[in-house]
Amino acid sequence: MKTIDELLAAGVSGKRVFVRADLNVPLSDGTITDDGRIRAVLPTVKALADAGAKVVVASHLGRPKGAPDPAFSLAPAASRLGELLGSAVAFATDTVGQSAQDTVAGLAEGQVAVLENLRFNAGETSKDDAERGAFADQLAALADVYVGDGFGAVHRKHASVYDLPAKLPHYAGYLIATEVDVLKKLTEDVRRPYVVVLGGAKVSDKLAVIDQLLDKADRLLIGGGMAYTFLKAKGHEVGISLLQEDQVPAVTEYMERAEKQGVELVLPVDVVVSRTFPDLKTKAPTEHTVVDADKIPADQEGLDIGPKTRELYASKLADAATVFWNGPMGVFEHPDYAEGTKAVAQALVDSDGFTVVGGGDSAAAVRTLGFDETAFGHISTGGGASLEYLEGKTLPGLAALED
Repeated sequence: MKTIDELLAAGVSGKRVFVRADLNVPLSDGTITDDGRIRAVLPTVKALADAGAKVVVASHLGRPKGAPDPAFSLAPAASRLGELLGSAVAFATDTVGQSAQDTVAGLAEGQVAVLENLRFNAGETSKDDAERGAFADQLAALADVYVGDGFGAVHRKHASVYDLPAKLPHYAGYLIATEVDVLKKLTEDVRRPYVVVLGGAKVSDKLAVIDQLLDKADRLLIGGGMAYTFLKAKGHEVGISLLQEDQVPAVTEYMERAEKQGVELVLPVDVVVSRTFPDLKTKAPTEHTVVDADKIPADQEGLDIGPKTRELYASKLADAATVFWNGPMGVFEHPDYAEGTKAVAQALVDSDGFTVVGGGDSAAAVRTLGFDETAFGHISTGGGASLEYLEGKTLPGLAALED
């Protein structure tokens, strides 16, 4: 795929450059709680603006139902982008209507505009090729060149990600180029030992990537809510912990396969349990205890890995040359259950290997828990996209940028 450096070398002064970014940031009462995705696209936007382009930034946010919804407006993201750029950013109150047309027409060289949430138009996410194509035609009328830099959306076959690049000269932005380079290091000529840490709520979300990683990784460390399905597959009582009973046969098969292939599959040896799920808004202290992983009381649920498991996982990460981590070890949003996720993050910080935090909740966790982002080899902006790449799937947004 052609990169933004090739575009800049050819000259962009005065050209309208459509940047498909990922500004899908978490909001609380209209306030951005993590601006990592906005900061991730800054190098691309700034380089284009500095070169005299008229930069049109577009993104989705949340899952509106194909119509305007104030709760999902990109206005806060546009405002934050302006703060980070140190210059005013124009904001269009629609996607391809009069406001968008007037806003883009009013841009001077080096100025930046943000369009309203692309998912306010049903054509963005439509499964009908013609409807998507029609929306992409309207977007294409606003630009002369397309730059794909929304890595968190490249696994979606959406109008601005998949259809629009075919209608304009297209290039990969700095973020996408970096993300693809990192993912190649996790799939081609991997430095070993290669250790993968998988957490998060549902094991079903990770089965396909486990299937692929059993042929690539040396060690798999399992935590988070998905760990309880593994513990159940080993015959342990898991109480009222998160459990996908229907996935137990698949998990059993993967554990057997790991053993046959010599892949070390490591499960928690102790867990932090409670009778009640914590209040994540008030973060009020909860009653909780630590029990061995095979002794979870029937009336309690596991909410984090325990201290012995933290030490065990840190030791399993200590000699890693390559680490990929996707998914927290527990309910990290509450201080009573954040220690497991902290321990894994710290082990990556302490590692001499190439460490990748695989987007989504993992990326949010390292920032929420106060870690220096530069202490990691790479923090991905796209959890779902990263996983699908590692699963070996063709990602529509990357395929669209190929020539």
